[in-house]
Amino acid sequence: EVQLVESGGGLVQAGGSLRLSCAASGFTFDDYAIGWFRQAPEKEREGVSCINNNDDNTYYVDSVKGRFTISSDNAKNTVYLQMNSLKPEDTGVYYCAADRLACPRRDMGYWGKGTAVTVSS
Repeated sequence: EVQLVESGGGLVQAGGSLRLSCAASGFTFDDYAIGWFRQAPEKEREGVSCINNNDDNTYYVDSVKGRFTISSDNAKNTVYLQMNSLKPEDTGVYYCAADRLACPRRDMGYWGKGTAVTVSS
């Protein structure tokens, strides 16, 4: 059974940092793309960043470039999202997703339950 479990969310002041973790199990981690998505209140879900574990290619949405870094620890089957210089507009529920097909893509096959991030001004 595929499982994706996010952790690391919380409340932080603007300018602060958080590191999100996505612990994966139930599939061959090295063969999958792992993505981070977020959904702010009353807004559509958007792709934030992703990494293709088979070639380490990464993607970032323009609004987080230079502030967020995605990384993958294949030994731990875990993907991290280091978020620095956080802004109030980064607030939302952050979801981890996985798919055998390369990212970026919106329709990833497996999803976690999310972790909430709140950035206060």
